[in-house]
Amino acid sequence: MEIGENLIKMSAKDFNRLGEYIYKEFGIRMPQEKHVMLQARLQKRVKELQMKDFTTYIDFVLSKEGQNSELIEMVNQVSTNKTDFFRESQHFDFLVQNVLPEYTTTRGLKRMIKIWSSASSTGEEPYTIAMVMQNWIEKNPGFDFSIFGTDISTKVLQNCVDATYKDDRIAPIPLEFKRKYLLKHKNPSVKTVRIVPELRNKCSFARLNLMDPYYNIDEIFDVVFCRNVLIYFDSQTQEKVINKLCTKLRPGGYFFLGHSESIMNINVPLKQIKPTVFIKI
Repeated sequence: MEIGENLIKMSAKDFNRLGEYIYKEFGIRMPQEKHVMLQARLQKRVKELQMKDFTTYIDFVLSKEGQNSELIEMVNQVSTNKTDFFRESQHFDFLVQNVLPEYTTTRGLKRMIKIWSSASSTGEEPYTIAMVMQNWIEKNPGFDFSIFGTDISTKVLQNCVDATYKDDRIAPIPLEFKRKYLLKHKNPSVKTVRIVPELRNKCSFARLNLMDPYYNIDEIFDVVFCRNVLIYFDSQTQEKVINKLCTKLRPGGYFFLGHSESIMNINVPLKQIKPTVFIKI
């Protein structure tokens, strides 16, 4: 064990061993430039478990006991959860201006619209969708909606369930929506808000590893959001993940990718209708 200023260092061998496992099980690439990041994110776990070095920690993670007790905690530390309310807002504009009017004209009223936020992180994406949907339905009654959010990290999913956000996180939310869909804390000194129960009740959350061979989800969705997660996968993994996601998307349903993602040169049942907006064919 090498310690400098109480830092436990991860050897190149340990980095490669753990990186290969993370790629195999979760599809997340760990190139050499991620060495320092991985070492930093797992420091706390190694120390909390009172292990002498990363070799001991990785041996534990890969053991049967560690698979049961530590694997999810390790994933919580390693996975990236960058998100914002109304991130890439053109997708929500498209939802309101194109997708929802289409349901009105071609599928009749009194329809349940089902949306899947497949990498929901701490909940900003699904709750943005919920605000947009609820606002539209208030002006166009006759529809209802449900939102299903999934993520690999149990830690961020608990944030989704709590639906509580610090004041600095809600800046991108339009003022009208803040007034309608956010509750201030009863204690004025606590600078947090919570999503109103009406929207929380429209959303459900579950842990899902996009690398699972099969998604044990009974629902078929009208819209799937899979934004800013495929960038961590190579093209072969991207193709497999999108095809599995599409088994849960109805024909003619809409699929949204992140602005830096593409389906060029991969074989998936999607037709592009706008940049990063697709329909299932």
